[in-house]
Amino acid sequence: MPIYAYRCCRCGEEFEKLVLSASRADEVACPACHSPDLERRPTLFGVAGSGQSPATAGSDCFPAGGGG
Repeated sequence: MPIYAYRCCRCGEEFEKLVLSASRADEVACPACHSPDLERRPTLFGVAGSGQSPATAGSDCFPAGGGG
């Protein structure tokens, strides 16, 4: 069940909506003015550990057997 982000082309309201099916994504209306004229916006989502690049991930750890 994806969460889509939208911007209303009529009033500019920005909102997110949980859509149970991709086929129902076209049935969404603006909660402020009820217009169906919406622009779907890109959304970001988090994944565990996504805040670190591979180069810095675990940089506080030393390899097994000592080192540092």
